[in-house]
Amino acid sequence: MIVLGRISAPFGVHGWIRVRPFGGDAGDWERMPCWWLSADADAPAECWQSHRLLDCKPQGTVLVASLAGVADRTAAEALGGLYVGAPRSALPDTAENEYYWADLIGLAVVNQAGESLGHVASLIATGAHDVLCVRDDEGRERLLPCVAAVVAEVDVAGRLVRVAWERDW
Repeated sequence: MIVLGRISAPFGVHGWIRVRPFGGDAGDWERMPCWWLSADADAPAECWQSHRLLDCKPQGTVLVASLAGVADRTAAEALGGLYVGAPRSALPDTAENEYYWADLIGLAVVNQAGESLGHVASLIATGAHDVLCVRDDEGRERLLPCVAAVVAEVDVAGRLVRVAWERDW
């Protein structure tokens, strides 16, 4: 299951929810007929519950959505904190130089001199751009802007991210 975002709060009194996406184009969310919800982002696929999407639209930096069976604010409140995900097969293909965060987690990160900086441990959405959280073998964490000036190459098949970033930064 690919984790796409997290439900933060109800939206209004008619069962709508507010969702904080973890990146990507909000328009892609509208094209998925079902969303899968779980309290545990790492739960196996069979533990996620599918919910038919009735409506979804951007609202500033978040999404608001209506799911089948969630008819009022009380029902929406019960979903607060749940993760929203989808199986890989339900997601649209990415364009060139676009990646799902889940595809980047665990990739080795090396600089242009070939020095290992660690592995992508997680990503952070900052509003301006995403940030790669890179952790080395000693547990040191580096936060690298996920922008073209820093990320020179992403090779998902080769499990490698090449960056313009010095080891001692």
